[in-house]
Amino acid sequence: MNKPVLVVMAAGMGSRYGGMKQIDPVGPNGQVIMDYSLYDARRAGFETVIFVIKHEIEDAFKAAIGDRVAKAMNVKYAFQQLEELPAGFAVPEGRVKPWGTCHAVLAAKPLIDGPFAVINADDYYGPEAFQVMYDYLSTHADDDFYRYCMVSYLLKNTLSENGSVARGVCIKNEDGTLQSVTERTRIEPCGGGAHYTEDGGESWVDLPGDTPVSMNLWGFGKSFLDEAEQRFAGWLTENLPVNPLKCEYFLPLVVTELIEENKAKIQVLRSTDKWFGVTYREDKPLVVDAIARKTAEGQYPEKLWE
Repeated sequence: MNKPVLVVMAAGMGSRYGGMKQIDPVGPNGQVIMDYSLYDARRAGFETVIFVIKHEIEDAFKAAIGDRVAKAMNVKYAFQQLEELPAGFAVPEGRVKPWGTCHAVLAAKPLIDGPFAVINADDYYGPEAFQVMYDYLSTHADDDFYRYCMVSYLLKNTLSENGSVARGVCIKNEDGTLQSVTERTRIEPCGGGAHYTEDGGESWVDLPGDTPVSMNLWGFGKSFLDEAEQRFAGWLTENLPVNPLKCEYFLPLVVTELIEENKAKIQVLRSTDKWFGVTYREDKPLVVDAIARKTAEGQYPEKLWE
């Protein structure tokens, strides 16, 4: 079995944040959040990283992080472009929004030849998350029945005080596998817990603070790419007429379909590390403080890649 590789989804431009947050420094020597995720991933055993970016940010991205990480990891690039669609489909007039996380991962398909983990570029996951992920992927081969995994976090540990967040809300089976994951695109803190809306705030549904959620730290076999690619055209046919400018092809959608079709089981791995992220500009000072504290405690060197 080939060694697991890491796919980093970094094509988004951070519209809510107001800038290219993926390369906004948070560490003591100009490190970005990705530096810490990749450092943790390398310590866990990942040797190759595939960055999914846009052609438009390639030079800036390489200068900000890619060239630096290449000192310690095998770095590859894939490009998520809006016009990359199945035959017979075209980008709707006025559409600028990327096609979502599943489309991002499919952009990396030509570079993947074995198990792989997927992360967001702008989330801090912690060292334990990468270790349990690498250990699982290294010991579970792809076969006729897919055995994937994900790392879950407690919802209350992933919220922002500065606005809504999108999270994959998980329901687990008794054996610790995933029953379903549903992307909720507007979750906000509420009375010690949280709630979400799907109608612009007209109505809200409560969520307990200890609800397990996905932060897009998934582990898949190569089989997932074939499944996602085969389903993309059907998804476009169903969703483009309804929401041509904003519909997104999410990873949890394909995961849930595979579970319902009894093609896959997804082991829910848990990390006790606290998640940090910069969804809004006001979140940045909290992340900077957290990284400074972890550096002072010796969890990270001041200069990661030297």
